[in-house]
Amino acid sequence: MKWVTAVLVCLFCMLQYRLWFGKNSVPDFMLKKEQVSLQVTQNSNLTQRNNLLKADIHDLKMGLDAAEEKARNGLGLIKQGETFYRILPTEH
Repeated sequence: MKWVTAVLVCLFCMLQYRLWFGKNSVPDFMLKKEQVSLQVTQNSNLTQRNNLLKADIHDLKMGLDAAEEKARNGLGLIKQGETFYRILPTEH
């Protein structure tokens, strides 16, 4: 009977070692869970960025107002008869 108990205790200890320190152990699981959470956040941010880019593309395809806005903001377009004012932030 002692022999069976010793074998069972040894087997239990080996399984516990594998659970806590072996491949696919509890710490590995927690690390993967954290990595998945980080990846989900990154994917969400990229999805939002893609949606904004899709909206910009749609606006550019549908009308000249979006193209004019891009030219004004990105290239400094000034129409004839308009006055350009540049406001610089104050330095502290």
